[in-house]
Amino acid sequence: MAYLSDPKETIAVLQRYQFNFQKKFGQNFLIDGHVVDKIIAAAEITKDDVVLEIGPGIGTMTQRLCEEAGDVIAVEIDRNLIPILTGDTCKDYKNLRVINEDILKLDLRDVLFEYGFRPVKVVANLPYYITTPILMKLLEERLPVVSITVMVQKEVAERMETGPGTKDYGALSLAVQYYAEPYLAANVPPNCFMPRPNVGSAVIRLTLHDKPPVSVQDEKLMFALIRASFNQRRKTLVNGLCNAQELTVTKEQVTEALAELGFSPTVRGETLTLSDFARLADALGKMR
Repeated sequence: MAYLSDPKETIAVLQRYQFNFQKKFGQNFLIDGHVVDKIIAAAEITKDDVVLEIGPGIGTMTQRLCEEAGDVIAVEIDRNLIPILTGDTCKDYKNLRVINEDILKLDLRDVLFEYGFRPVKVVANLPYYITTPILMKLLEERLPVVSITVMVQKEVAERMETGPGTKDYGALSLAVQYYAEPYLAANVPPNCFMPRPNVGSAVIRLTLHDKPPVSVQDEKLMFALIRASFNQRRKTLVNGLCNAQELTVTKEQVTEALAELGFSPTVRGETLTLSDFARLADALGKMR
C-alpha cells in the first residue's frame, strides 16, 4: 500500500474524490512521512493501545496508527472524508472505527466504554482554531486517557510548556500543567502540510498525571482565579480578581489572602505558580 505521506498519493486521492478543503474545519493535511514517524514515536504507540485520533483527514496518520496500535478510533467532522477513509485509504484495516461526529459534542465516555475502558492514547493533528476547547475536553472529562500527542500551532505548544514570568505564561499553561506533564517533541515547518498554514507548528505530548501535582480544596475556584488573573494581565492580581464577574471576592479579602501567602498587594498573576494559585484558592475559600 502506498502511504499518503507521499504528497503524490495525497494529490491523487484529493483529485479522485474532487475534494475541496474546508476552511471552517481548519483542514491542513500532513504530507511529510518523517513528521508522521516523529508523532508515532513521541506517542509511544504499542499493540496494547487504544488510540483516539481526532481529525484523521484522508488517513495519512491513520494508516500508520492502525499498523502500530491495537485499536484505532478516528473521529472526523467532515462527512465528505468518510467515504475516502472507509472505502479507500483505510478500508483494509480491521482495527479501525471511523466516527463522523464533532469531537466537542461526542460523548467519549460512551465510546471508550465499548473498549472496556482500556487506557487510551490520543493522537491528532488538531484544527488550530479549536485546539484549546478540544484539549480541555480531553483533560477535564477525566477519561481513561494516559497521553495526548498533538500537532498544534507552535506558539500554543510553547504556551503549554512555559512557566511563570514569561510572556507566554497564562491560563492554558496552568490548566495543562495541572492535568499533565508537557513535552515539546518536534517543531514542524509549514511546508509539511497541504495547504500550507501561515504559522509554524509543533508536536507536543501531554502525559497525564495520576493525580494533580498540587492539592486544592475547590478546583473550580482555583481555575476561576486563574482565568480572572490572566483576563486582565496588566492589572494587579487584586484588581483583576475584584473585577471578575464570576468571582465574589472583595479587595480586602484578596489583599488579606495574598498577605497570608507572603505576597505584596501589587503582585501580578503571571508571577504566581500553580501551587501559589492552589494556596490562594484555599485561603479565599476559607473566607467565603
